[in-house]
Amino acid sequence: MCFLLSQMASANIRYGEGVTREIGMDLHNMGAQNVCLMTDTNLSGLPPVRAVLDSLVQHGVKYKCYNNVRVEPTDSSFKEAINFAKKEDFDVYVAVGGGSVIDTCKAANLYASHPEADFLDFVNAPIGKGKPITGTLKPLIAVPTTAGTGSETTGVAIFDYEPLKAKTGIANRALRPVLGIVDPLHTLHMPQRVAANSGFDVLCHALESYTALPYSQRSPCPSNPLLRPAYQGSNPISDVWARHALHFVAKYMKRAVRNPDDIEARSSMHLASVFAGIGFGNAGVHLCHGMSYPIAGNVKTFKAKDYNVDHPIVPHGLSVVLTSPAVFAFTASMCPERHLEYLFMGIMVQAVGKHLNCVCCVGTDIRNVKRADAGRILAETLRNFLFDLEVEDGLSAIGYNQQDVPDLVKGTIPQERVTKLSPRSHTEEDLSELFIASMKLY
Repeated sequence: MCFLLSQMASANIRYGEGVTREIGMDLHNMGAQNVCLMTDTNLSGLPPVRAVLDSLVQHGVKYKCYNNVRVEPTDSSFKEAINFAKKEDFDVYVAVGGGSVIDTCKAANLYASHPEADFLDFVNAPIGKGKPITGTLKPLIAVPTTAGTGSETTGVAIFDYEPLKAKTGIANRALRPVLGIVDPLHTLHMPQRVAANSGFDVLCHALESYTALPYSQRSPCPSNPLLRPAYQGSNPISDVWARHALHFVAKYMKRAVRNPDDIEARSSMHLASVFAGIGFGNAGVHLCHGMSYPIAGNVKTFKAKDYNVDHPIVPHGLSVVLTSPAVFAFTASMCPERHLEYLFMGIMVQAVGKHLNCVCCVGTDIRNVKRADAGRILAETLRNFLFDLEVEDGLSAIGYNQQDVPDLVKGTIPQERVTKLSPRSHTEEDLSELFIASMKLY
C-alpha cells in the first residue's frame, strides 16, 4: 500500500527588516521565566545576537547563553549542548545562527525534555533507533542568520556521527520551532563563501524536493498518523514552495553572493531559504543530500574559505552541490519536466510528445529539447552556474580521490531516510559511479 495522503506542517514565520526587536515581547507574552539562548562563538559578538539580547534585556527576560555550538555539529557537540540544557530548568529555547545552531538547539530541547532517553533513541534508523517522539518539548524560537538551511521551518536536526564518519540526524515534526523570526538584516553579515554555500543548500533543497519520488508512490502506508515520516515525497503542496524557491535562486543568488550590500538580493535569498525549507521539510530530499553526508563526515584537511573554524570542514551546502550535476543527470529520466524547472526560473514547461516545449522560456533555451536530454542539459547548466560562482572543481578539489569512493558509498548506504526518496532506484555501483563522476566538474 502506498501513502495516499500528504500532510503539510510548518513553523510560524515572521519576516521583515528589524523584526528581531520583537523577540523580547514574544518571550514576555509566553511567560518565559528562564530562556536558553544558543549561538556560536563567531556570531556571539555580531549584530544579530546583540539585537536579540537587547530585546531580551529591554523586556526583562531572564536567560542564559550557550555560545559553544560547533559549525557543522557532531554527536559530541550535540551532547555538550544537551548537557548544558539539562543542568537548567529552561522553559523556552532561542537559537540565533545558521543551521548548525538551530539544529543543535533542537537536539538540546529534545533530550532535555526526555532526560532518560539514550542519545540514539531518536536518531534516524538504521544508525539510531528512530523512536517516535511522544513527549512534549519546550517552545523553540529560531532566528536564522544564513540564507540556506531552512532549519527554522523544519523538524530536522542534522549532525556528523563520528563513529561512522557520516552525517545523520533526527527527524520529527515535534522538533519544529514554534516561530521563525526571519530578519533579512542578519544576512548582510554573511561572508561571500558562506552566502554561496548557503545558497547552494537552498538550490538543492528545492530541486531535490521537487524531483523526489511522489508521495503517492511511497510505501508502506503508516499504521498510524503518528508514524507518518516528516519526509513524504514530492506532493502538490510542497511543489508550490519548491518552485518559488527555484525562481528566487535563479533571479537573486548570484547577486547575493557577489554583493553583500545588495539588500534586495540577500533578503530574497533569505525568503528562498524559507520557501525551500517548507517544501523539503514536508517532501524531503534525496541523493545529493544522502551522498553529502559522508563527503562532510570524511573530510581530511580541507578548510573552506570564509569559515572561521579550527577544524577541517566541508560546509553542508558545498558538500551537497558538488554531486548535483551527476545526480540530476542520473535521475532526470524519471521526470524530465521537473528536472528542467530550474532552467526557466519557475515558469511552467509542458511535455509534448517526445519533446519539451517551454511556455515563455527565459534563461537556457530548451525549445524542442528531447526528453532524453533533460538530465544532460540540467547538469551542464548546473556546472556553468557553479563555475560562475567559483566553486571548487569537484570532490578532488576538496581532498578526495577514487580510492575514497568505497568509504563514501559506505557512508551513503545508511541514509535511507533520504536516499529512498530518489525518483530513480540505485545500486551501490550506481553510487560509486556518481561519486567518480563528481570528482571533477569542469
